[in-house]
Amino acid sequence: MDNITKNIVLMPFNVLYKMSPKLTLKLLFRLKLGYKLNLKNPKTYNEKLQWIKLYDKNPLMPKCCDKYAVREYVESKGCKEILNELIWEGFNPEEIPFDTLPEKCVIKVTHGSTFNIICDDTSKLDRSKVISDCKKWLKAKFLPCYGEWFYGIEKPRVIVEKYLEGDNGKSLFDYKIFCFNGIPKMVYVDTWKNGHHTINAYDMDLNLLKGVELGFPNDETTLVEKPDKWDEMIEYSKKLSQDFNHVRVDFYYTHGKIYFGELTFTKSAGFGKIKPLEFDYKMGDMLSIPIDKK
Repeated sequence: MDNITKNIVLMPFNVLYKMSPKLTLKLLFRLKLGYKLNLKNPKTYNEKLQWIKLYDKNPLMPKCCDKYAVREYVESKGCKEILNELIWEGFNPEEIPFDTLPEKCVIKVTHGSTFNIICDDTSKLDRSKVISDCKKWLKAKFLPCYGEWFYGIEKPRVIVEKYLEGDNGKSLFDYKIFCFNGIPKMVYVDTWKNGHHTINAYDMDLNLLKGVELGFPNDETTLVEKPDKWDEMIEYSKKLSQDFNHVRVDFYYTHGKIYFGELTFTKSAGFGKIKPLEFDYKMGDMLSIPIDKK
């Protein structure tokens, strides 16, 4: 379901959110996850994400959830060397320098997780469609009723980045490290198999957490090896998470190099089903939030 359709379906909730954010999130939480949201004493991971949306107004969050503005933050933390190569950036997609783009690249709009074009042959790009899609994405607004107040504060733009590929034709894994109060405590790895998106959860030694689902099916047949620079990746995650109650720090690793992906503060807006439910509680135990200071 695209953003326009979602906004139409959720319009009553968008209206209600203006009057009572807390009530809106409670209703959506019950509808999506099937249990009552406890904001006075949140226990599960998803409950604590709702608390963060309502009460954590960290001024760094709007900058760090934007795929371009976050580069300045990464550099300020002494991590410039892990930034992917930026080929072009701008607010008008008609100005994308198509004639000088490398053979392979990734074109993104900076305020959405699905607003990207992965191109392995720029000579075959439908330029008018790229421009049209980017213009549409630039106008897209995050659903107000989901309460992710930090998205869209930074003016979205288009960026073109270097195309990353795995070693020797292998899959390019996306290592997503969950940091709780500045401490990395678990990771999940995005994989694609036969066109299907799968996610496996691991501990910090990359031991598979069997049977744990974080919103997508598992793929326990794919071997995810520990990168040679795994310890360095963990240290980067510590540096990039120290200013936040909670953040997921994403990395790629290929050809012996670590690349920064993005920072995510509220996975699936705190509405992603975690199975079994006991693991939702276990993740909640990993995160300490200042409830008494709200």
